[in-house]
Amino acid sequence: MGSKNKLKRFRENETFENVLQPSRAELLSNGFALKGKWRQEFFKNDNPIVLELGCGKGEYSVNLARTYPGKNFIGIDIKGARFWRGAKTALEEGLTNVGFLRIQIELIAQCFAANEVDEIWITFPDPQIKYKRTKHRLTNENFLNTYRKILSPDGIVHLKTDSEFMHGYTLGLLHGLEQKIEYAHHDVYGNDHSPTEVTSIQTFYEKQYLEVGKKITYIRFRLI
Repeated sequence: MGSKNKLKRFRENETFENVLQPSRAELLSNGFALKGKWRQEFFKNDNPIVLELGCGKGEYSVNLARTYPGKNFIGIDIKGARFWRGAKTALEEGLTNVGFLRIQIELIAQCFAANEVDEIWITFPDPQIKYKRTKHRLTNENFLNTYRKILSPDGIVHLKTDSEFMHGYTLGLLHGLEQKIEYAHHDVYGNDHSPTEVTSIQTFYEKQYLEVGKKITYIRFRLI
């Protein structure tokens, strides 16, 4: 994507009512006004809140919003030029149950209050295989502790990835921490019992992975 295109998308994002772009300073000073008030002030309903972390182009968030009108979805990514597409599509389709938040994922506890979030989707994250990159892995212990702070007591986390490494690492960590794994499979499309919300929605890149025979893995778990 050219720099002119990126700038155009950044400018458009600023005009979209479904996009929020708080500054890091605002978040670190606990000045984010929607924290604890997403339902009343942003979505204007009392429906469950679902986050997609590292939402990329926003395809999964938008498709979930289409499929589940009784839930509120928020796609989160630091790269606003990417989720511009999802935000624009949502506005064009009049989807009022999906929004986008441009922040670094490690700052989500500054954006959501305790028990405010009901589900978290982590879709095709960078597995950060190198040891030095472990701190950026979205299912490491520090991130899990952060998710626990904002999830409701019966909140659910979904991990969908093409990385067998990420799948195995996360399963091993969850077992070691004695967390509640509700469902896990290393090949959701080769399994007749996979949850519908996992197999019915496919991103652009996911379709490419499947075309070359890559297996898609999935884990659903709760943080006790």
